[in-house]
Amino acid sequence: MKIEDAEILRYLEKASASEMDALGFGVVRMKADGTVTLYNAYESALSGLKAEQVVGRNYFEQVAPCTNNYMVAQRFLDEAELDAVIPYVFSFRLKPMAVRLRMLKSPTATGMYLLVERSAA
Repeated sequence: MKIEDAEILRYLEKASASEMDALGFGVVRMKADGTVTLYNAYESALSGLKAEQVVGRNYFEQVAPCTNNYMVAQRFLDEAELDAVIPYVFSFRLKPMAVRLRMLKSPTATGMYLLVERSAA
């Protein structure tokens, strides 16, 4: 599975935590209010934060406040359905890191998803 796969949301909705940990990109699953419910192994390695430090916390306010803006957090809040890929730079807790984000939200999904792939240098 790749970050740009058309059926990625359907896959994520059915995948187990261990299957998500095996993916080659970061997966952050959140409730509608931004509370993290899953933080996969790739994302943990990328950020340096363990899943147990992140799950149950608000992603946009407590985990990655550099995403609490109109480009990321506001889109999850404003849009009922979302499937967008954007280039981004994480700048919180680590030196700036270029990534590609895929934001997924659907009225039929059990959560919202932020997928993270490190960009080539």
